[in-house]
Amino acid sequence: MVWSTRELADLAGTTVNTVRHYHRVDLLEEPGRMTNGYKQYEVRHLVRLLQIRRLRDLGVPLDQIEQVGSSGDTATAALRAVDADLAASIERLQRARAEIQAILQGSTVTDLPAGFEALASRLSPSERSLMLIYSQLYDESAMADLRQMLESEPDDVSQEFDGLAADADEATRQALAERYAVTLAQHLADYPWLRDPGEHPSKGERVTRETFLESVVALYNPAQLDVLGRASVIASGLVDGDPAPPEPGRR
Repeated sequence: MVWSTRELADLAGTTVNTVRHYHRVDLLEEPGRMTNGYKQYEVRHLVRLLQIRRLRDLGVPLDQIEQVGSSGDTATAALRAVDADLAASIERLQRARAEIQAILQGSTVTDLPAGFEALASRLSPSERSLMLIYSQLYDESAMADLRQMLESEPDDVSQEFDGLAADADEATRQALAERYAVTLAQHLADYPWLRDPGEHPSKGERVTRETFLESVVALYNPAQLDVLGRASVIASGLVDGDPAPPEPGRR
């Protein structure tokens, strides 16, 4: 008995397009044809198609089916690799489900990276956005340090900075910069990598630097950027043993 492409696909529980795709990637042998040009699939084609479908249902990628379908050490190694990939996928999905459940129960938020949920009420929208961006730029060790920094920052300074108007006057900017510099200097002392983060970027140093600068400029107003610049200069001086803050107006 022989079958057409559609009949074969129906028997195997798949589609005609899938059968044709398996032909194109050389997983399924092309059958002979009748005098009218129609394909004639035989039992061996059906068995092979069912084998492919079985491996696909197990999560085996198409480009590994030949290896897994063979015998010996090669097939064993390929199956172990597939099993490791499936285990990683299961772990990722379980974490995702746990986070979704936490969100549904109101104990976490979606605009912060995992692990920062407890800080949600303390962070401004700009800080939340930055943490999401940082989670793509820095490794887990750096993100853990950033979380500790945020936890230790005085609420009054953070709130004043968050509420700083774009047209804040010179005296207000300088006073805030000097107060913020004390906290920043402590961060620089506790986490020296902040001054040279070469070991922590996960996307490459240039991409990290450019993305960081672009993000900060986009998320903060001119007065806040000015305060950040002044505070950085003062904090560096404090760490390097030059505690005298710059004169108002000096950068």
